[in-house]
Amino acid sequence: MTPSIIALETVVPPTVLLQHDVRDVFAAQPGLSRLAQRLVPATFDAAAIETRHSAIAELSWESGAEHPLFFLPASGLLLSPSTRVRNELYTEQAGQLYVEAAKKACASLDTDRITHVITVSCTGFFAPGPDFLVARELGLRPGVQRFHLGFMGCYASMPALRLARQLVLADPAAVVLVVSVELCTLHVRSSSDPDQIIAASIFADGAAAAVVAADAVEGFGCSLDAFESVVTPVGEADMAWTIGDEGFEMVLSSYVPKIIDEYIEGALEPLLQGRAGEVERWAIHPGGRSILDRVQSTLKLSDEQLTPSRETLRDFGNMSSATVLFVLKNILATATPGERICAMAFGPGLTVESGLMTAN
Repeated sequence: MTPSIIALETVVPPTVLLQHDVRDVFAAQPGLSRLAQRLVPATFDAAAIETRHSAIAELSWESGAEHPLFFLPASGLLLSPSTRVRNELYTEQAGQLYVEAAKKACASLDTDRITHVITVSCTGFFAPGPDFLVARELGLRPGVQRFHLGFMGCYASMPALRLARQLVLADPAAVVLVVSVELCTLHVRSSSDPDQIIAASIFADGAAAAVVAADAVEGFGCSLDAFESVVTPVGEADMAWTIGDEGFEMVLSSYVPKIIDEYIEGALEPLLQGRAGEVERWAIHPGGRSILDRVQSTLKLSDEQLTPSRETLRDFGNMSSATVLFVLKNILATATPGERICAMAFGPGLTVESGLMTAN
C-alpha cells in the first residue's frame, strides 16, 4: 500500500491582474529612487508572467470601492494599509478560498471518510484557524484531527503532503485533506527596495486542495513514494518572510537562483539516489523565471519538462505554497500511468523540499 493523491483541485480569486498594467501602476508611484524607476519595468517585464489573480477587488480598475484601502483607481496611487487591515481581509477572503477549494476537492468523496485536515498558509493568521473552518463548513465529524502548517513559505505544501503520507502509512483507513491558501498580494507595496520590487512583480493569490488516501484511483492522481528535506549551507538571509507594520515583508535576494544552481543536485541526491534520468515529469515550484532557468540548466531538463512550471508562472504567478500543487495538477492532467514525477519547492532557510511520485 502506497498513499496516493486521489483528488487535486485549484481555485483562484476573481480579480485578474494583467502584468503590463500592474507594471505601469508600480512604475508611476511617487517617491521611487532613480534606480527603482529603472528596476520596476525591467523586473516586471522579465518575470515571464502574463496574468495573476488577487483577493483585493480594489486592484481592478472597475472596482468602484466606496472607501478604498489599497488602491485609488482615479489617480493610480497605491495605498499602504496597516498589517491589521491586510490581515482582516486575509481572514475574510482566505477563509472563503479554503472552503471553496476543500469542497471542490471533496466533491466526489464521502466527507465522513475524512480523518485529518491539514491547512497551509504563510500570508495571514486567524483563530479558530482555517483547519477549524474547513472542518465546520464541510460538516466533518467532530473527532477529525486538524493541523495547520503556518509561515513556512513557498515550500510548505510539500511537508503537508509528506505528513499526509505518514498519516496514511500509520493508518491505512485514514483519508487526509490538505488545503493551501496564499494571498500574497495583500502584502505587496510600492518601494524602491529591489526585494520588494521583485515581490511585487511575481507574487499572486491562489488556493489548492488535495486528498490523500490508501485507495488509489486508477488513471488519476499519483502515489506519494518518498520525500526529502534539505537545508543548503548558505542562503538563510537571502529568502525570508517577516512581519512589518504595513504587511509582511519579503526578502528575496537576487542570489537565490545562484544558490539553487549550486546546491540543487546535492539537495536531490538523497531522494533520487542517482536516478534523476528515470524521472519523466518535473513539478518544480516556479519561484521566478530565473529560478526555473537555473534548475533546467543544472539538471539538464528539456523545455517540455519545464512547460507545466512555466505555464503556471505565466498564467498565475508565484502563489507561494499553493503553486507547486497547480504545477502538479497540470502534470497529472496528461501523465501516463507509471511515469515518475519529481516535485520540488524552495523556501526560507534556504530549504529545498522534494518528493518522488508515480502517476496512477
